[in-house]
Amino acid sequence: MQTLHFSDPAREPESGIFFRKACTSSTPKGRLLLLHGVGSNEANLASLATSLPDDIEILLLRGPLQLGPEGFAWYQVNFTSNGPSFNQQQAEASRQLLIQFIEALPPLPTVIAGFSQGGIMSSSVGVTQPELVAGFALLSGRMLREIEPLIAGPERLKNVSAFIAHGHRDNVLPVDWAHEADAWLSRIGVEHQTHFYEMSHEIVPQELADFSQWLNQTLSPSRKSHSPE
Repeated sequence: MQTLHFSDPAREPESGIFFRKACTSSTPKGRLLLLHGVGSNEANLASLATSLPDDIEILLLRGPLQLGPEGFAWYQVNFTSNGPSFNQQQAEASRQLLIQFIEALPPLPTVIAGFSQGGIMSSSVGVTQPELVAGFALLSGRMLREIEPLIAGPERLKNVSAFIAHGHRDNVLPVDWAHEADAWLSRIGVEHQTHFYEMSHEIVPQELADFSQWLNQTLSPSRKSHSPE
């Protein structure tokens, strides 16, 4: 297991997003952006990095909306009996900020991934701006139906891949959301893997192992390079 030391939080000037960075290689083959869920912060996903390939640059991003002293989000959300109700304007603003963040980075094949709301934002970036990323991952997340008018066409989506992981016992975002995302990605022609686990709204070791393998394949030099122009 690799030991990673993340930098102190820094602010990317174009987007204003705060992030922490770690990398054990002087010549990383790719970059992973990790996005936290609602009410958390970028440090929450630092432990995931120890289970991931050691030749990639890892950036932990902090949501722009502050909910408490150590709690942040990408947009406000309420969970109702009819499903999640969220602030669509905030979600769109965060999508734009994430695009700016990626475009401001030095060119490197990039994957964007996140847990829960972080996975939602990752998919929103991946299906609307596929040229910016080699892949995206939803870890116990969902896809926003409201993003549909902005989804890129089949020709633009053919070189991006996705990873879906969800728990059968998720009581925050029920597993039906993962089935919907799986069907949606199939319909729009995005190559993807979908994995289900005996877990609730969490991340488990087998999921990390599967994600790490997919990440390695997605950032492999044999794949067509995806870097911001």
